[in-house]
Amino acid sequence: MLLVMAKAKQTTFEVACPDCGAMLKIDATTGLLVSHTSAPRKRMFEDLEMAAKAMREQDERKESIFRQSVDAERNKADLLEKKFAEAIRKAKDAPEGKPLREFDLE
Repeated sequence: MLLVMAKAKQTTFEVACPDCGAMLKIDATTGLLVSHTSAPRKRMFEDLEMAAKAMREQDERKESIFRQSVDAERNKADLLEKKFAEAIRKAKDAPEGKPLREFDLE
């Protein structure tokens, strides 16, 4: 029994994943994954002050985006009126009558 366990230990090896840093235990004879140990997660912020600062910056960015959308909504009616006036002007400048189609020219 002890000989079998020693043989099993020799037929597996550990490899670090180059992408995520996890430890992979692989069976040498079959080439299959035996076990996987996840890499420890990295901290996003060094301390609580940096996290609070990031939250304040994110809130300011959200407020700025909201203000821009409110301004765009206020100017939306003016923009639509200008586009409508331009479309009417183009319609008046266009020649009257039915537009010619390629089918009509044959």
